[in-house]
Amino acid sequence: MKLNKIEPKFIEKHNPRIGLITLASDLRIEKDFNNIIFDKDIDLYCNRIKSYNPLTNETLKKMADDIPKVTEDILPDQKLDCVAYACTSGTIAAGYSSIYQKVNLAKPNTKVTTPITAAINALKSLKIKKLTIFTPYTDEINQSVINYFEKEDIELSELSYFDLASDLDIGRVDPDYLFDVLTKIDLSNSDALFVSCTSLPVLSIIKELEKKINKVVLSSNQTLIWDTLKQIQFKKEINGYGELFSN
Repeated sequence: MKLNKIEPKFIEKHNPRIGLITLASDLRIEKDFNNIIFDKDIDLYCNRIKSYNPLTNETLKKMADDIPKVTEDILPDQKLDCVAYACTSGTIAAGYSSIYQKVNLAKPNTKVTTPITAAINALKSLKIKKLTIFTPYTDEINQSVINYFEKEDIELSELSYFDLASDLDIGRVDPDYLFDVLTKIDLSNSDALFVSCTSLPVLSIIKELEKKINKVVLSSNQTLIWDTLKQIQFKKEINGYGELFSN
């Protein structure tokens, strides 16, 4: 038998590469990312990080210890254009600077975004100063969320919450029920509603929710994806996921 060795030809350029770090128990974030970037010249690579229940500030902070290894295992020895750390309360607990440093230990010179820093960027972009918040969290986590926004000079009118301590339970919330709950929140003293947590099924209801309540609606996943696209300088139009993408 004759063996023929043929030289391969490699592509010289590739699409922007996003690395997504998602909680091991998150049921939602990958679906939301893929719904928005489907059919676009963007490549998404995911890895899951060990998470702990019940959710507390201590366990959320502990989770971040695994970021260097989890990041390293996303396309080993290859560059990523941006890493999205998909945990809102986990970013607050660990601190953005710590997360940025841990990602860049594994992937030097990589941009890093998170849901809570993306939310602040979105609020600034939309010039929103007065905010109402909805979370699925316990009071312990809620207090950290409140403190974070107040330090960013965002005036909070109200916070409503489910009081769930398990990320899996958060991911099981019925989106139709959530829509009904959110439409009943008093937003008369607010410019916008922010719905926190990457596990909540919010993205798919934002368009109709904005029509119903006549207010800007932001969510963890929506703002994270929006900011990630900004980081990789993706400028094509995105429709159907809220006013934020029109900004």
